[in-house]
Amino acid sequence: MFSPVLLLLASLTSLALTLDSDHSNADQHKKFCTWKCLKFTLQWPGSFCVGLNNSTKCKIPTSIQNWTIHGLWPSHVQDCCECWPIFHSDLKELDPELSQFWPSLLKAQSSFNFWKDEWIKHGSCAGCVEGMNSPLRYFQICLKLRKKFDIDRALNDDAGIKPSCNQSYQYKEIKHALAPITGDDPDAQIQCITDSKGREILFQVKIPLSRNLTFGCHDGRQDAESESTQHWNTYSAHPCQLKSSIFYFPINYNNPHQPCG
Repeated sequence: MFSPVLLLLASLTSLALTLDSDHSNADQHKKFCTWKCLKFTLQWPGSFCVGLNNSTKCKIPTSIQNWTIHGLWPSHVQDCCECWPIFHSDLKELDPELSQFWPSLLKAQSSFNFWKDEWIKHGSCAGCVEGMNSPLRYFQICLKLRKKFDIDRALNDDAGIKPSCNQSYQYKEIKHALAPITGDDPDAQIQCITDSKGREILFQVKIPLSRNLTFGCHDGRQDAESESTQHWNTYSAHPCQLKSSIFYFPINYNNPHQPCG
């Protein structure tokens, strides 16, 4: 039988561990959950490969014909929680939609590994919000946002801005066409890359959202590029130049690195 002293010591040890755990959880919450805004980022596959530093890295599946998801990123958060694992089985029911609207465009990276990286880097912080507090819920939200912010329809169908190697567009034309999606929010960005011939090429659109996923959010801080630039050593993404002609290259499945030569 344990003595009263030993029982008291065991009880105090247990209490100390509980308090340490609570303190650790509070620290984690403070680190990962203080963000106010998100950026929902969509990319054009026809431009993605142009910016890669190695032409052999890229692939575009022939099933991909529309704008795809790049990510949903809480703003100004570093090093989200790697302790929140994700498994392919978590996304089994979403796999067909994710493969269509959120594919990996890198030969060396499977689509699931792309999703896994996005969850670890960004989704685990977004999981602080009730509606995104699991891998399944986070990716469900991203797919819903992709349907809501339909860039293909806004450009091609509504404004007649179609991919072309020969025709370019003025920034104001693209801005006007995307106004229903980006509005006049100063944190919304229409981004381009510049190819080896100096052409400005439409690449991606960043849409600011609040924690409750309503459009528009501004926390008064300068937004940094939310995604790793390790693959973008050749031509980096930047806000499209207001007075430049902007190309909207078509997808070239056989030569994605130079879709227009």
